[in-house]
Amino acid sequence: MTAFRTLGFHNGHILIGDAIVDAAVLTQADGRFTAVEPHAHDTDGIDLQGGWLLPGFIDVQVNGGGGVLLNNDISADALGTIARAHARFGTTALMPTLITDAPAAIAAALDAVDAAIEARVPGIVGLHIEGPFISAARKGIHDPALIRPLDPALIELLCRPRRGRVMLTLAPEAVSAEALATLAAAGVILCAGHTNATFEQAQAGFAAGISGVTHLYNAMSPLLHRAPGMVGAALLNDAVWCGLIADGVHVAAPALEIAWRMKGPDRLMLVTDGMPSVGMRDGSFTLNGREITVQGGVCQDTEGTLAGSSLNMAAALRHMAKHTGADVPAASRMASGTPARFLGLDAERGRIAPGLVADLVWLDAALNPVQCWIGGAPMI
Repeated sequence: MTAFRTLGFHNGHILIGDAIVDAAVLTQADGRFTAVEPHAHDTDGIDLQGGWLLPGFIDVQVNGGGGVLLNNDISADALGTIARAHARFGTTALMPTLITDAPAAIAAALDAVDAAIEARVPGIVGLHIEGPFISAARKGIHDPALIRPLDPALIELLCRPRRGRVMLTLAPEAVSAEALATLAAAGVILCAGHTNATFEQAQAGFAAGISGVTHLYNAMSPLLHRAPGMVGAALLNDAVWCGLIADGVHVAAPALEIAWRMKGPDRLMLVTDGMPSVGMRDGSFTLNGREITVQGGVCQDTEGTLAGSSLNMAAALRHMAKHTGADVPAASRMASGTPARFLGLDAERGRIAPGLVADLVWLDAALNPVQCWIGGAPMI
């Protein structure tokens, strides 16, 4: 795929910073924007036909896609397949996610992501390890036989320098404050998830280094009027970042609106929790020896437990813009700029600006994906 050098866009809505312009000319070299000229017209460029040109989407929770589940195929090739499946829907950077598994699988996944980044597989920016240091009471689809405590050998493994970001979802009540502080000091991005923490335990976890919450509302202690739980702690803490699965299945529209009003676009991140079914038809796949069926895009086991989703980021943006007070620019920020800042990649990605990686997504007027570019190269 040949990357563009200079490309004009017109007759649409182009998000440059906080401004929306109807035309722009973008220039890139070596995969980064070198010039961004808002309001510049190039009649030979791309007619957006009333659509949107936005920064490429960044998804911090991607279990699989294109028929591949990371847990079942821990390899750089598998990561490339997953990334290509999500690029069809505008995701230009992602954190492949390993669901609760054995220590050997964690080590292999970390090495596979290093290899993928070294090989410049488009879109791979790190690894999200979801579990196994979680609550059995809030395990969701995670295999209870694989849930384990965090020991010194695993702390050492997680703290080793890596080519990309390392993100870890855990239950704060299951990990000591000392261990949390050690991981955070080594640069591991800590999130609370699959947790039955009390409000007080959640607060203590945030104080010890947890900065995010994985799929807010799902698989965590709920907000009750006498026991605010993890949900209450996450909503009240202005510094905490929250992932949100906006698919109409995991979270009801009023709960999305509550999160939107409490956290806003600078602390909410749209995530897919995508499974192998992203980009595929309904069918089935296997997770830890258990069959997961996909019907109407909903992934669940035989007992009806949700197992990730078939959601893509363009659909998440559409859903958020339709069912909450967030407009398209705000939803775009939740899908790009905010996850970039959460990952510490905002000097690299998340905006259309000189010096940043030339990642773009073109959505039509109905917010369906038309094209995306990773480092200036077309991916659809």
